[in-house]
Amino acid sequence: MASSALKSDKKIVTGPAGYVLEDVPHFSDYIPNPPTYPNPLQDNAAYSVVKQYFVDEDDTVPQKIVVHPDSPRGTHFRRAGPRQRVYFESDDVLACIVTCGGLCPGLNTVIREIVCGLSYMYGVKKILGIDGGYRGFYARNTIDLDLKTVNDIHKRGGTILGTSRGGHNTTKIVDSIQDRGINQVYIIGGDGTQKGAAVIFEEIKRRGLKVAVAGIPKTIDNDIPIIDRSFGFDTAVEEAQRAINAAHVEATSFENGIGLVKLMGRYSGFIAMYATLASRDVDCCLIPESPFFLEGKGGLFEFIEKRLKESGHMVIVIAEGAGQDLLAESTEQSTTLKDASGNKLLQDIGLWISQRIKDHFAKKMTLNLKYIDPTYMIRAVPSNASDNVCCTLLAQSAVHGVMAGYNGFTVGLVNGRHTYIPFYRITERQNKVVITDRMWARLLSSTNQPSFMRQDKVDSNHLVGEAAAMKW
Repeated sequence: MASSALKSDKKIVTGPAGYVLEDVPHFSDYIPNPPTYPNPLQDNAAYSVVKQYFVDEDDTVPQKIVVHPDSPRGTHFRRAGPRQRVYFESDDVLACIVTCGGLCPGLNTVIREIVCGLSYMYGVKKILGIDGGYRGFYARNTIDLDLKTVNDIHKRGGTILGTSRGGHNTTKIVDSIQDRGINQVYIIGGDGTQKGAAVIFEEIKRRGLKVAVAGIPKTIDNDIPIIDRSFGFDTAVEEAQRAINAAHVEATSFENGIGLVKLMGRYSGFIAMYATLASRDVDCCLIPESPFFLEGKGGLFEFIEKRLKESGHMVIVIAEGAGQDLLAESTEQSTTLKDASGNKLLQDIGLWISQRIKDHFAKKMTLNLKYIDPTYMIRAVPSNASDNVCCTLLAQSAVHGVMAGYNGFTVGLVNGRHTYIPFYRITERQNKVVITDRMWARLLSSTNQPSFMRQDKVDSNHLVGEAAAMKW
């Protein structure tokens, strides 16, 4: 690696051929000569079969894997994994785990695997669970976590620690961490939670405390940037299939049957898109990133009528954030209200559009429309096999990073490799479906639906998509 430079508190390392490492903070950045110790994994029987115990300090993972011959090497992130030296002695560790925001399949698995990773790999015996989200640091009791407590929690949905939105008070939280003697903090939550984690880290750094803060990104909508996918997403898509299958059965059993399924996706339509592609029974998928209109040539009503005449039935999947502008315009209600986490409060687009469809076709034909909203059923289930593996690797990677002295980072899968990503890269924007991308084109081909966009808007979106691709 070549030169290193600090740019607006960003730890940037540059090298030849356009190589850029967006590194994460480390104890040695702000604590003079912190002591180190041999990694206990070198004596761990489970790791004795591994040819190379430890990740090389210079190992990085590229953000983009597809490049052209003359392309620069681009942005990299530090590879996750165990290091030869650690910055904590096992007996001195007091770790805590907190879950924040909404529910998501896999929360209990992440909790379990952090506890198991700390215990089995590093011999840590003191681990606390913070009860009830961020406010639990200063308003609730803690829960002692050990191997027996977490043994079978991965088989349950929800979180054994409880969760909440809001409640972030940086001073109170860091005071509590300092007063309790906590020196490792594992924070599981979405982009709002990770923003809070970043602020907590900055205050800890300002105070010069030897306390590590690591984030594990949680969003069922898969709307966190940089990472390949977030835990719980596979489970959500799989569970969404059950609702779509039910809608298809209802639609095909009645004349002019319509099955309408509302899925999660406040700002990003990934669950709706992937569930539609997996199903092959969906005739129309509507997501927040792709505006649509109801009446007139090329509108949704025209397409519904056409599809019913062709097939006699229809299945529509709509993400919860789709069409909110139409709904707000129709009901004359504000779209600026937000919840405790800062998320926009949405009106029920499913109920609204169901009624609009019924009203439009009332004098034309007899419809049999069934509306299904499986949102909370999907959120509350345990994670499937794929997500359980994902949760295990995320948790272990976070533990390895913290023990190695890294701080102020989020762990995530990038191009199939686990990495340590600076908080600011996770929180600076939301991941969205690019409707000029091949995946959305595959969906349109699968459903044979129109884009519901006029050509001038397609061209505009294409330019935006290209600009985003060049930037990221």
